[in-house]
Amino acid sequence: MTTPPTSTAPTTVKTRTEKDTMGPMEVPAGALYGASTQRAVLNFPMSGRTVPAQIIRAYAILKSACAAVNQKLGRLDEARTRAIGEACREIEDGLPAMGGLPPHFPIDIFQTGSGTSTNMNVNEVVANIVCVRLHKPIGSSKDPGYLREGGVHPNDHVNMGQSSNDTFPTAMHIAAAVMIQNELLPAVKKIAERLERHAKAWDTIVKIGRTHLQDATPIRLGQEFSGYASQMRHGEERLHRALHALSELAIGGTAVGTGINAHEQFGAMVSAELIKRTGVHFREAANHFEAQHAKDAIVETSGQLRVIAVSLSKIANDIRWLGSGPRCGIGELIVPAVQPGSSIMPGKVNPVICEAVIMAACQVVGNDQAVCMGGFGGVGSLLDLNVAMPMMAANLIESIHLLTQSCHVFTDNLLDGLAPDEARCKGLIEGSLAMCTSLVPVIGYDKSAALAKDAFKQGKTVRQLAYETVVGQTDNAGKAITREDIDKYLDPWSMTLPGGEGSAGG
Repeated sequence: MTTPPTSTAPTTVKTRTEKDTMGPMEVPAGALYGASTQRAVLNFPMSGRTVPAQIIRAYAILKSACAAVNQKLGRLDEARTRAIGEACREIEDGLPAMGGLPPHFPIDIFQTGSGTSTNMNVNEVVANIVCVRLHKPIGSSKDPGYLREGGVHPNDHVNMGQSSNDTFPTAMHIAAAVMIQNELLPAVKKIAERLERHAKAWDTIVKIGRTHLQDATPIRLGQEFSGYASQMRHGEERLHRALHALSELAIGGTAVGTGINAHEQFGAMVSAELIKRTGVHFREAANHFEAQHAKDAIVETSGQLRVIAVSLSKIANDIRWLGSGPRCGIGELIVPAVQPGSSIMPGKVNPVICEAVIMAACQVVGNDQAVCMGGFGGVGSLLDLNVAMPMMAANLIESIHLLTQSCHVFTDNLLDGLAPDEARCKGLIEGSLAMCTSLVPVIGYDKSAALAKDAFKQGKTVRQLAYETVVGQTDNAGKAITREDIDKYLDPWSMTLPGGEGSAGG
């Protein structure tokens, strides 16, 4: 069968002519952006990955707040303020009536490092939405007659009192803080609560502990899971610290942090307005030069996300080890079967949820490295401005999203269906040679070590061989050892309590 030839004729796209300070530019006729955005589209055909929608929505919240503050300061009239606010709400809603956000926010992540292109993209789209709402042609936002009638200019009105250099870092903070507060924190809390419930429910199940992947002294399954739960509770604390760092905003610093062209109260007033709109306790940066010249808060936040990813990888990996088998592995946990594990081995079930979470954790760690380099002196942070912000923002947003989804998937698709195999736990602990550890205070380290080695050679449990060889001997205090003493010393439960018999190194 032959494949029919495909047409190579170029597709004609209708355009309109827009102008910026560099001259005319042909822009797709239906696009809400203007000449500055189109130049960026042509200049940066890099990855095909556009600035995350969360940043665009954060920008819309910010622009609306700035307009409201400019009105309060007597710099912007009520009609224009209302028009900008309504346009920004449409962007926050995703522009459903205009084909969604992607057609109108097409700029690549790898663009001008200050995010200037995205700031102008937002300014142009807001201004053109106002044109549409006022029944004017798209692209009228710079027409003198239209502006005299109350039209909205992308620079003079939407960008009033602002610079790309303070709005992009502010939008980064807004987007990340809102996602952490509304999405990631609840997801981390959810997984912590599920782990705590397992810890409580399984606290009566004694199993063998393992250090260096070798048998160690007994531990309760609930104790292991309490450790996992604590990791995620610490993760919550780390996120609150990240929120504190992100709550400082660069807005009001304009170009280099001096606040040129902005009212001296602008930053504080916009921060207060943003609290009302997001519920996050934002505040004006204590030092605008730090807030704009460096990106330490973003680096810090990414670092906190990295720790949470490492915690998740530890928990997921432990569970897949403990669930290995079902007959030839550890098998102390029964991992829920969520899909067939093999195309060739019938009945095989794999710990796929654990694997997915660990891969996501790897990506978060990789993202953190990119964010770190973006904040690095001489790479992204150069004198009076950081010039790697779009890349840093994209990686941070992806990490927050990946961790949020990982927590939900891990809880819903694995932890909720996870179960212990109590018989397996009991059988493995009884067969462990590490049980002899509790005999050390009774017969000494050397004799206990010899007992373990002999039990291994003879294929017996420590208890069996102790019945045969230790009963009748005298303990370190000179008292004869009975069978009942052996059972008391080799009680696995007592070995999981503080002050329990036994002493062991790593």
